[in-house]
Amino acid sequence: MNRTLAVVMDPISTIKPYKDTTLALMLAAQKRGWRLHYLEMADLWIRDGAAMCRARPVEVFDDTKHWFDLGEATERRLGTFDAILMRKDPPFDLEFVAATYVLERAEQDGALVVNRPRSLRDANEKVFISWFAQCCAPTVIARDAATLRAFHAEHGDIICKPLDGMGGAGIFRIGRDGLNLGAIIETLTDNGRRHIMAQRYIPEIVHGDKRILVVDGEPVPYALARIPQPGETRGNLAAGGRGEPRPLSARDRWIAAQVGPKLREMGLLFVGLDVIGDSLTEINVTSPTCARELDAACGLDIGGEVIAAIERRLAARARSA
Repeated sequence: MNRTLAVVMDPISTIKPYKDTTLALMLAAQKRGWRLHYLEMADLWIRDGAAMCRARPVEVFDDTKHWFDLGEATERRLGTFDAILMRKDPPFDLEFVAATYVLERAEQDGALVVNRPRSLRDANEKVFISWFAQCCAPTVIARDAATLRAFHAEHGDIICKPLDGMGGAGIFRIGRDGLNLGAIIETLTDNGRRHIMAQRYIPEIVHGDKRILVVDGEPVPYALARIPQPGETRGNLAAGGRGEPRPLSARDRWIAAQVGPKLREMGLLFVGLDVIGDSLTEINVTSPTCARELDAACGLDIGGEVIAAIERRLAARARSA
C-alpha cells in the first residue's frame, strides 16, 4: 500500500517552483510512490484532544508554469498520515507554536512528523547554536542594553539580529564607530522587551554565507555559498545574495560532525547549518532551503535523501512494533 505524506506549508500557489525546496521534497516523495496531501496552517486544529485537519490531495509537477493540481478537501485525523512534513516558513510566532501543538498530538496518534514538533519549539534557529559554542564566533543573546553595548565595546564590529526572523530581515552591522548602536538596540529589543542575538562580525562573509544541508545527522557533500551584493553584509538569497556551490571543507565537516548527532537525537531530520568562515552562525530547523540549487549544480537528489531517511525511520518503527 502506498504511504501517505501530509505537507504543511505556505500557500503552494505563491511559491517559486524553480527554487522551492518544499516542492523538491514533494516531487521526490511522489516519485517514490507516496500519496501527497496539502495543508496550510488554517487547516490544523485539535478537537477533544485529537489532532484534526482539512487535507487536499495534491499532484506536483516539475514545471514552472503548472506545478500542482489540488483535489477536494476532506476532514480527517491528522495522525492517520504515515508522515507529515512541517514546512511553514518563519516567523516563529505564537501561530507557529500552536501548529506544533497540533502536530505533537498527531505524533502521539502515530504519524512521523519531520521535523519533530517539540524540537522545533526547543531549537530556536538563532539560540540553538549556543549548544555548540565550540563551533561559533563570540555571541551574546540578551535584551539588556548595557550587556549589548559591552559586547560591542569588546569586539568593535558586530552583527545584531532578531531571534524570530528569516531571509536576512532585521539584520544590522554596527561598526567600530558605534554609529546608531543605541537606536538599533532600542529597535531590535523593543526598548528592552525582547532578546536579540549579537555576534562578532565575521569578515569572511565576503566569500559567502554557506548553507550546509544535513539529512538525518549527515551533511550533504556540497554547500551553497550565498555571496552578498556589493555593500551588503547579508548573503541570504532573499536579500539579493548570489548562490555558489562548493564542496564542504574539513572545517565544515567538523562542524557538521559536532552538530549532527544532536540533530538526529532530537528528530531533526532535515536541517540547514549556516557557516561563515570557520564559524557556525545559525541552525535552520523550520524550513531549510537551497536544495534545488544544489541539486541542479551538483547532480544531487537531496529531496530523495530526505524521503529515504523518513522511510528508514518508518521501517525501524515497524520493526520495533
